[in-house]
Amino acid sequence: MDLQTMLDERNMSMYKLSQISGVPKTTVIDICSGKSDIEACNARTVMLLAKALGCSMEEMMKIDTAKYDRKTGLPKDKTYLEKGLPPYVQQSVDTMQRSWDIVDSGKKDLHWDMVWCELYSSINSAETEQEISSEQAWYLRHKYLRMVDED
Repeated sequence: MDLQTMLDERNMSMYKLSQISGVPKTTVIDICSGKSDIEACNARTVMLLAKALGCSMEEMMKIDTAKYDRKTGLPKDKTYLEKGLPPYVQQSVDTMQRSWDIVDSGKKDLHWDMVWCELYSSINSAETEQEISSEQAWYLRHKYLRMVDED
């Protein structure tokens, strides 16, 4: 369980936790975002948070921050990169997914190579026209074209 889930279960905001516990709001935000690990906090901070949340220090130490990248604070689950795609890219992604479903089931899709090239072209076009970021483009290439980044 992560800190945000604990807050949601208690119908409590990060700001309210900060007020009740006396822990700086930035610290609470950093723990919720995964930028800071609860294990890096001093015992006093853990104790204050535990007391404010009505749980033990041991429970606090079990807080999961592993779903966030510690350097960036961004989720490790990159599916957010699929949001807000240009319609032509989204259509190509959907078509490619259907084609992969056929191929992965052991059947032959006679149009697979055409669908693959269409998606590759759509991604490259959207990236070149700055409709999607390079990070989004590589995410889509990895996930839907099953390409491997050579970096």
